[in-house]
Order: sequence, then C-alpha cells, then structure tokens
Amino acid sequence: MSITTHDAPKKTPKQMPQQARQPQGFTGGIASVADDRLYALQNPFALDGRVSAYPASARGFSVANSYLLTQPDAAMLIDTGFGKDEPAIRAQIERLIAPRLPLSMFPLRLNEFMSINNVESFAAHFNIDQCYTSNPDAALWFDFGTTANGRNILDAMKVTAVTRADKIELGKAGRAIDVMQAPIRLIATRWLYDGTTRTLFSSDMFTHTWRDTETGPWIVQETDNNSADDDSTSLRDVRSFMLNTRYWWLEGVSTDSMRRGIGDIFDKYDIETIAPGYGCILRGRKVVARHYRMLDDFLKACDKSVAVSRYVTRDEER
Repeated sequence: MSITTHDAPKKTPKQMPQQARQPQGFTGGIASVADDRLYALQNPFALDGRVSAYPASARGFSVANSYLLTQPDAAMLIDTGFGKDEPAIRAQIERLIAPRLPLSMFPLRLNEFMSINNVESFAAHFNIDQCYTSNPDAALWFDFGTTANGRNILDAMKVTAVTRADKIELGKAGRAIDVMQAPIRLIATRWLYDGTTRTLFSSDMFTHTWRDTETGPWIVQETDNNSADDDSTSLRDVRSFMLNTRYWWLEGVSTDSMRRGIGDIFDKYDIETIAPGYGCILRGRKVVARHYRMLDDFLKACDKSVAVSRYVTRDEER
C-alpha cells in the first residue's frame, strides 16, 4: 500500500495513493476503491467495549467510512462521519475535488451520528448542491453546529426526499445511483447501488470485519490467486457479531422476508464491492459472494422454524 506524508504536494485524483497518512500516526486515509471514481474516506477508532456497534468483548480497531463519488462536474458524499473526524474528512474531500465543485450529500441513516454529524459543517464549507434524505424535514436532524448562523445554513440547504425505491443522477452525464430501502434494518436506512463502479453501499450491514491494529488493512480483497487477502471471517464470527450488537433480536423471528429482500438485491445487481458504513470494505466477486452466503446462512439458522426466541440479558454474549 502506497503511503504519502502530510507535506507531500497536492495530487490529482488519478495520482492519489490508497492511504494518506499523517506524520503524527495513522489517523485515517483516502482509499481509491474503483477507478478513481469512488473513494473511501476512512477514520479508525478503537474497540474497547464502549462502541455499541460492536460486541462488548471486541478488541482492536474498526474504521468509520464515508464515501466520495466523483464526476468531472459533480461529486456526492455518502455519510458525513463522526464530528470528531470533521477536520480530517474535510481535508480528505478538499484533496479530491476542486474548490466550488457542486457536492451533494446522502446520509443513509438519519438517526446515526456516523451518518449526519457533519452535515451542517460541510454545508457551510463546500458548495453543497443538495442533500438527499428519506425525510423532507431532514434539516431539523442536522443541527449539531455551534455557529450562530448554523440554523440559517441548514434552512438554506436544498433537501431532496427520496422514496424507498428511487434513482438519482450524479453530474450532467447522468451517473445513475439506485436507492433502496434496506431489506434488513433497525432504523430507517437506505442502501445505494452505483452501477458505474458496481458497488453496494450497505450502511450498517456487512460491518462485521475489523482488525487488530489501527493501520488495517481496511479493504478485504481478492489476491491474484482468487483467495481473500487476510480474511479469516467465519460464519461463527458473523453470527456472534450480529447477535451481540443491534441485531440481537433476530434469533427466533421470521427471517424469510429479510433473506428474500437481500437475495433480490444480489440477484438484480452486479455487485463487485460491498461498501459498509464502518468496518472493512469487501472487494472482489468471490469475497462479496462469500460474505453474502455467510449472512444468508446466519439468517436461515435464525428463522423461527429452527430457532427459539428468548430473552437476552444486556451483558450476555452469544
């Protein structure tokens, strides 16, 4: 993986390395995911028992992912990241797009800080074209800033409401992005599919892979021999992750409709990369197929026809 320092000259998108590293230690980076049309803006965080998106016993590091889709005349940011990472994410975006380039935003989960925390800040800093949401009054959800004119910034921002099955276009060339309601979710969540890069943006699903160190690597991808690089994730790992986090309630419920919904997406779209909101990006058809099968097998084993629902105490891990 190529590394550049903070003092390196500014690079155009085609010259960007897969990781940009600050001299004081690894604080995240820019990963070129697909032909310089899609970048992951990645900022690691420690797993120490306090991160509710992971099992309490999980140790090591994960990474918060925002994604920047670029066209010559426009760009779109998927999820805006945590407030603590705002300076880093803002700098990452500035490295990749020209000043005043129209930038749209699409936070996939209105209830999650990881999605919406920096909407107001970026609306004040960049040439925001519009903000896509599932809620026409979404600006009321984004008021995290401390500036006196923060409310005016949000009120002036164009908000475009999308439906549960929609299509939006990026740039004058009309790069199509499919919008869908997440077939498995705890809160209102959208998934996106970008046919140009064959990428599924899966929000809080497929987030089950993390690392021992903050340097990652944060992309699981096929190697030349078609095997997954540094990916030992098992069905048991997926089960433990799902049942010890926000999806603890799945065991013993009807999972048929969830499986059909996810299966329909994987049947309809040519998915080469799964880009989750946090955790490792899954890249390569065989990697994608393997992780999809593990999730499907887990959901099948949870169905009420073969599993019993029971009360789970707060500190119990399965």
